[in-house]
Amino acid sequence: MGVRVALGAVGSDISGLVLKQSLIVVAVGLVLGTIAGTGVTRLMENLLFGVSPTDPWTFALVGLTLATVATAAAAIPARRAARVDPITVLRAD
Repeated sequence: MGVRVALGAVGSDISGLVLKQSLIVVAVGLVLGTIAGTGVTRLMENLLFGVSPTDPWTFALVGLTLATVATAAAAIPARRAARVDPITVLRAD
């Protein structure tokens, strides 16, 4: 990050990079989690009351909630990375 800032990247570039990397991990996790969740629902079908095992609204709501929380959690380090002092980071490396 320090090298990028030293070479002219602005805060929005750095925060965008951190958010992009974080949200790629979140997207992969949501896809794999949805696939695994769909597979596990067949095993837990007798524990579900009032909901079908593959209810699309439930999967969508859970995915949206997790994506929102993950975006909020990624925004804090992204904002912190945008304010990094390049001299301090380069000295630490």
